[in-house]
Amino acid sequence: MKISKQHTRVLKSIARRGERMLDDRKKKVLQAIVEEYVNTAEPVSSTSLTNHEDLNYSSATIRNEMADLEKSGYLEKTHTSSGRIPSEKGYRYYVDELLQDDNISIEEIKYISDKLETKVNEIEELTKITTTTISEITHYTTVAIGPGTDNQLIQEIKFVLLGPRMLMAIILTNTGMVKETIIKFDEDITEKQVETINYMFNQKLKGKPLDIIDLPLEKYLINEMKYSVKVIKPIIEQIKKAITEERQIYLEGTNRSFDLPEFNSLEVAKNFVNIIDEKDLVADVLNSGFAQDINVYIGDENEKEELKDFSVITFKHRVGNKDLGTIGIIGPKRMDYSKVISVMKYISKKLNEKNI
Repeated sequence: MKISKQHTRVLKSIARRGERMLDDRKKKVLQAIVEEYVNTAEPVSSTSLTNHEDLNYSSATIRNEMADLEKSGYLEKTHTSSGRIPSEKGYRYYVDELLQDDNISIEEIKYISDKLETKVNEIEELTKITTTTISEITHYTTVAIGPGTDNQLIQEIKFVLLGPRMLMAIILTNTGMVKETIIKFDEDITEKQVETINYMFNQKLKGKPLDIIDLPLEKYLINEMKYSVKVIKPIIEQIKKAITEERQIYLEGTNRSFDLPEFNSLEVAKNFVNIIDEKDLVADVLNSGFAQDINVYIGDENEKEELKDFSVITFKHRVGNKDLGTIGIIGPKRMDYSKVISVMKYISKKLNEKNI
């Protein structure tokens, strides 16, 4: 039996839980090291932790705990310093067990609230605003992709005559997604014909899954229409094309990433540029998470080789029952997970309260 990628991640997560046997002192030391390294980007020594407010231990005790954490794979020693840095396993333990998800200030809460209260007419506008806001607060590169056509229902199809041989089709789904396309004809059509087309398409397609447009719609329409196939076929073909076109990908804060010390490495910088330039890769990354959760993938946990030096955090964002797609952050493994997840959780909560 073939195991899906998501099932593989679940099995790995279960296996990790079996390793969670750190005592309270080791937890405090690991948490302090992760947060210190996130803040400074410098390897952490036992001496630098002796003044940490949550560590009332001697330098020797901290040093011993760090040695044990390194031996267990939670820390790594760099070649250029005697200090330690978190390993991928250390980051994962921190995210799963130690992270505080209320790391968001009153000012940031007000800023997010003000931004999300902006009146929008389409979900694409809200996605852009949300993507920009997350990047502005976290200072990482944020990407977003609009909702897919799966499970979306046709709410209305509207045809508007633009000229004797030109028609605009506007498709609205139950999630608020809007698709527009222009249809050109080889023969003239009249306002009366457009009125009949509007009625017939809505009668036959309203409330039906968007995927139905992948079927031969002629069987739904042509037998009931008095017009030739020359009129109906271009409409169907152009609507299909509009629905199956690539989903819009939004990208914010790319330049912010290059201010991070990790991007001093030419290889890391090149990989990052390649990632954000490949739309298919970005779409795969954003579509790999579970529907309801905030998903965190650290280094080698990412399925794509290009992402081995990075962490990716994604979440599905919704307004009520409307699927707005997926938003994600791509950054170094030394990411401020606490800040990012706190911001994502608050934004997700605010979106769910919003009406559009």
